[in-house]
Amino acid sequence: MVVTEQPLVSIIMPAYNAARFIGETIKSIQNQSYIFWELLITDDCSTDNTFEIVQEFIANDERIKLFQLPQNSGAAVARNNSMSEANGRFLAFLDADDLWESKKINTQLNFMLDNNLAFTFTSYSFLDNPSNIVEVPERLDLAGMLKNTIIGTLTVMIDTDMTGPFQMPLVRRGQDLLTWANLLKNIQYAYGINIPLSQYRTVRGSLSNNRLKALKRTWHNYYKELHLGLPKASFYFFCYALNALRKHYKS
Repeated sequence: MVVTEQPLVSIIMPAYNAARFIGETIKSIQNQSYIFWELLITDDCSTDNTFEIVQEFIANDERIKLFQLPQNSGAAVARNNSMSEANGRFLAFLDADDLWESKKINTQLNFMLDNNLAFTFTSYSFLDNPSNIVEVPERLDLAGMLKNTIIGTLTVMIDTDMTGPFQMPLVRRGQDLLTWANLLKNIQYAYGINIPLSQYRTVRGSLSNNRLKALKRTWHNYYKELHLGLPKASFYFFCYALNALRKHYKS
């Protein structure tokens, strides 16, 4: 299908001390075959020259917009700020150190428009190990997502005409999982495209790379934030931990 309406895709990007990689990330967006996008970057009070680097890109590309929080507030606040400024029907998410393949937006957008889908995600690879590809199922409901948190934020696209506006919960870590869970309470499925259209950068020492902290965070989110109750939270957490272990040994 050829996109005729040319809907605008708003790309949501939080940035904190991202000077080392953000230029490469922005270039991967500028290299998209689909050109009708806006990039909304919210700088979370960086102490390096992230802000200045983005300003250099803005001078040559009016599709890029930059905001700055008055104090360091975390990725959820930064993402919500960008989302509140978005003009597009579709929302996509990319962190300041990850990359997209050039056909990412076009492939995903056409898939959604062809099939009238509200929520999609794709498989992705790792920059430090490109042969390690996270494959995704054709679709996930809420229970399936809680058992296996396979939805990579860098791969998600949402049609807000179908979901309505939304914001991410104000937690420091795991706000993406909580957001997908909240969306899946109201729509039946998120649909997967099993093509690696994004590349995830593993940063050593980061919280997302610390498996013990990830386990603790996921338990907290299941039990405290989603209010699943002890039996359901325990069941879903066990499935999550088992799948996380499988991913670890696969990688």
